[in-house]
Order: sequence, then C-alpha cells, then structure tokens
Amino acid sequence: MSVLVGTETRLLVQGITGREGEFHARQMLAYGTRVVAGVTPGRGGVSAVDGSVPVFDTCEEAVRETGANTSVIYVPAPAAPDAIVEAVGAGIGTVFCITEGIPALDMLKVVPVVEASGARLIGPNCPGATSPGRAKVGIIPGNIHHEGRVGLVSRSGTLTYEVVQAMTDAGIGQSTCVGIGGDPIIGSTFVDILSLFAADPQTEAVVLIGEIGGEAEETAAGWAAENLREKPVVAFIAGRTAPEGKRMGHAGAIISGGRGTAASKVAALQAAGIRVANSPTEIPQLLEEAGVRPS
Repeated sequence: MSVLVGTETRLLVQGITGREGEFHARQMLAYGTRVVAGVTPGRGGVSAVDGSVPVFDTCEEAVRETGANTSVIYVPAPAAPDAIVEAVGAGIGTVFCITEGIPALDMLKVVPVVEASGARLIGPNCPGATSPGRAKVGIIPGNIHHEGRVGLVSRSGTLTYEVVQAMTDAGIGQSTCVGIGGDPIIGSTFVDILSLFAADPQTEAVVLIGEIGGEAEETAAGWAAENLREKPVVAFIAGRTAPEGKRMGHAGAIISGGRGTAASKVAALQAAGIRVANSPTEIPQLLEEAGVRPS
C-alpha cells in the first residue's frame, strides 16, 4: 500500500507546456505514473509530450474530461497561488506544488482555502512524492528507489535523494517517500504525513529528515511518541553547524530567538525514543538496528 500517490493516481500537470512541466511530465510517464491531462491557459486543445497528454485551458475542464484526482504544479511563483486555488476548486484531492519562491504572505491566504476545500496540499517548494513501483509525482529521480516498507518524510529535496539512495544501496526499500518542502508556510506538516504512515499497514518503519528552523520536528517528535509506538522511527537533522540566526538553504531554515536549533530538535527526537543519525549515510544502519531488514 502507498500513501498520497499510487496506481490510483490520475495526474494533472499544471504548466505542462513549459520547459520544466514537460520535462518532468516525461519522467513521470516513463516511471509509470498515469499522467492524464495538462493545463496551460490559452493552450487548450493541443497535446503535450509528443501528443500523449491532452492540454486544457482550466483545471475544471481537465477534471471533467479525464477524471484527474491529483495535480502537480510547475508554474512560476507569481501564478502558483492561483494555480493551487484553481486545482482544489476543480475538485482535485491532492496537490503538489513544486514551485519555489512563493511569498509567505501569499501562502497564508492559500492554505485556508485548501483546508476549507478538504484537499491536501504538499509544498510549495517541495520535490513531490514517490511510491516505488507505483507512481512518482514531482522531481524526485525514480531510479534511486527500491520498493519496500519504510516510509520517508523530509523537508529537504536533496537530502531526500541522498537518504533514499543510501537505503536502496543497503537493500532497504521504501513504501512512499514524501518531500513536504522547506518554506515557512506549507500545506502539509510532518505530523500530517506521519499520520498517513501510521495508518498504512505496509509501512513498517519511518525515516524523518529535518533541518534547523521552526518547531516542526519537535512537534513531530511529540506526536510520534504517542502515535507511532509500534513503528520504529529514525531521523536526521541537517544544519548542526549553522551559525545562529543564519538562514541555511530553505526559507524556513532560520533559527530565531534560540528556538529551532539542531540541538533542540535532536533532543526532542531522542526523548521520544527516535534514533537520530549523525549523517544521512548512517540511516540504513540505524534502521537495521531497529529491526528493519533488507527487502
């Protein structure tokens, strides 16, 4: 079983006629994802990806004609908030926003709209999600995955790739890997994704990849201590050597007032009984020590 994306995914690509949208649509199709439609205003009636994907002017048209239930957004930052709202307004249940650089004030307006619609937003500024052997949505390379029973949730795209590759090299497969994005305002938190893994009978262990800034990892640690007791959790926190008050990479990776430090996150995770790796490459070993076997 997978979470968020799988064989039932019918994917709509917003911005499919742009360079990034078409490139990644090809990659997702090659992986086996059911890409059923694209949306680019003013380009309705044409086809993308060598004629294999019909393009519509609006999400409403695309959903009506193709039954799309998931969207991935590759449009520029100024248009991305409206693209999210349009997708959920058309009845899309899960939206992945890959776009980076969206102002936090814009997302403060968008997130309540998504929540009111009952949809789920992943991102913005996220790499997407992959359920190995079933579907991939976003920009995560498909070839680094191996099908298995470990779920992964991360704030960092590049660290996601590094950890997944290390797990695959060790023969430890993944059920679903989700990048939630590193911006200050995002649609889905660690807890939101951990709750999906907790309910998934085929996810037997979880990897959490965090970084400095905010309190999301501490909140996740408290939640996991109460709700993930039956599934081992292994974590890694990036930014242990970051200077105080310095933003490192993501817009949300900034320590303020002594809160959100790597030390405070590691302490919270360890207090919750979660094993914390000193480097990403240690994660397979910690999983094996927790009882996870190669798959």
